[in-house]
Amino acid sequence: MKLCLLPRSLARRTIVFLLVGFAFIQMLGLLVHTVNQMSLERMVDEQEFATRAAIIYRHIALAQPSDRAMVAAREPVPKDDTVSLTLSPPLDGTMRMPLPMAETVRAGIFTYGIPPNLRPRGIMLRVAAHPFRLIVSFGLPDGLFFPMPPPMPDGGPTPDGAPPDMMWPPPAQLLPPLMWLTVTTELHPPAPWRSPGFATAFIVMMLLGGIVITLAVRQLLVPVKTLAAAAELFGRDVVNAKPLPEVGPSEIVTAARAFNTMAARIRRFVEDRTFLLTAIGHDLRTPITRLKLRAEYMDDDEQRAKMLADLDEMEAMVAATLAFGKDITTTEPLARLDLASLLRTIVDETADMDPDHAAALDYQGPQHLPINARPLALKRALSNLITNAMKYGDAARVTLHAPVKGTVRIDIEDEGPGIPSEEMERVFEPFRRLETSRNRETGGSGLGLSIARNIVRAHGGDILLENETKGLRVTVTLPV
Repeated sequence: MKLCLLPRSLARRTIVFLLVGFAFIQMLGLLVHTVNQMSLERMVDEQEFATRAAIIYRHIALAQPSDRAMVAAREPVPKDDTVSLTLSPPLDGTMRMPLPMAETVRAGIFTYGIPPNLRPRGIMLRVAAHPFRLIVSFGLPDGLFFPMPPPMPDGGPTPDGAPPDMMWPPPAQLLPPLMWLTVTTELHPPAPWRSPGFATAFIVMMLLGGIVITLAVRQLLVPVKTLAAAAELFGRDVVNAKPLPEVGPSEIVTAARAFNTMAARIRRFVEDRTFLLTAIGHDLRTPITRLKLRAEYMDDDEQRAKMLADLDEMEAMVAATLAFGKDITTTEPLARLDLASLLRTIVDETADMDPDHAAALDYQGPQHLPINARPLALKRALSNLITNAMKYGDAARVTLHAPVKGTVRIDIEDEGPGIPSEEMERVFEPFRRLETSRNRETGGSGLGLSIARNIVRAHGGDILLENETKGLRVTVTLPV
């Protein structure tokens, strides 16, 4: 047995396909958004680090050269940052900072705004791995400019453009050639998908998308369901089936128009065939009547009786043919009727026609059961079934069951010999009679069961035959 995980319904299958595609698109879109957000967050982290490094550099550069180590040690920095003063920038285990990252860090440093007199003598940008770190090394000023509260009397000349509180110290007070301030930070990879917002956004978009997709698919499949219902109704009742409305999108209008055209052609074919059948039956009445009149003048009584019997049988067949054609083309409207009362009426009428076997007729079921049906047609079908049960099975036990899932069931049981299983379907064919009659006396024209099934199926039901231990059971199902 082949396992199919897809739902059988076209609507559900379409919804599943669209939801899977929508989820894939959403995941792809969120992935692109996440990568972009990670890049932006990394850039923001780099700029913030560059600004912090510039602030630290300014604090230390403004300090007395002899106090810079103490200021660096006391500088408040985040837990992932480190500050150190060395004679040379750290190069071991590091590599040159990639150009895009270096441009971001350099822009962050100079955006902060370092005064010209505090400009570093050099900046070195490096990165290290395991863990990933950013390293910025500043070449500190060599002590040529530093703030002093009062001007020293033995100080050197003030350089042009220098503030009044800045002095040019004598050569004896120069500091060592160069000191490097190194600021390091550890960058943690951003993980926006771990935040509640990521999952919330995905769930909300999937819910809203699922609702929109479900409503759209159901709306799109309404014409398909309408077409299926129209085809089902047309298959049950060719004459009374209404045409499909030719409205909606162009594709739906085209399909509805094609269906209506097909239905009209089939209806015309059935009507033509029925008209031909009834016309032949009607035209046969006149010669049959003439033959009966001529038979009355025959001298041989035995031959006259045989001929009249044959003519009576032919006349009965013609009448059945006309009735069959009339039933096919009848357009009786639906009406609300009491099925229980209808069955009791048929049972009583059948008993009146055969008083000797009235005891073999029985009805069991509710007192009232309203349904929508065509009263005259349904009465004819049920009367035919009950009459057949009495004629060929010597009994008719009629049982009306309560509706189950919108369907009512009628059982008609007799006490006859039953029907061979291979003949169950043949008895419903027009003009088809069993080769071996269910009784010694062969009767009927072979149209009764065909007419009954056509009527019941036109109501949306069906007729089934089933042999029991003693007799035949005819089951009629009808929609409520």
